[in-house]
Amino acid sequence: MSVTVVGVFDRVDFAEKAAREIKERGLRTDDISILAKNSDENEVGDGGGMVNDNISNGAVTGGVIGGLAGLLIGAGMVAIPGLGIIAAAGPITGLIGGAATGGIVGGLVDMGIPEKEGKRYESDVKSGKIVFTMRTEEDKVDSVSGILKANGAERVETH
Repeated sequence: MSVTVVGVFDRVDFAEKAAREIKERGLRTDDISILAKNSDENEVGDGGGMVNDNISNGAVTGGVIGGLAGLLIGAGMVAIPGLGIIAAAGPITGLIGGAATGGIVGGLVDMGIPEKEGKRYESDVKSGKIVFTMRTEEDKVDSVSGILKANGAERVETH
């Protein structure tokens, strides 16, 4: 059975290092999603509408998750009312794109994370933290959790 492992990081480079280590160990990076608040919203727009700048050159506007762009699928920027511009990479990018899905919380719920926890992770992103999720099989949870902790995750939880 698949579960979602979530790590909360203070720095994007820690999340990037964890993603690279997961790849080096032969685990599926297609199942990793990362959310971070864009520090320079003026580069992407006013936050009033949906922006999804899918990238192919290895850099995301603002450089928030630029190093992850070549490693993860679907990296881009999404404007979320009340939060501003969010840099997203991985499967969550498509899940948080529409207002009908409920933004970050709705995307996380779609990934199997309870709404209450989704709201907490949304608050983490709003406060400048990086939320890293990975869908994996139960027998790989300890390995993924260990990688996240070893790379500086301040909190690691399984849903």
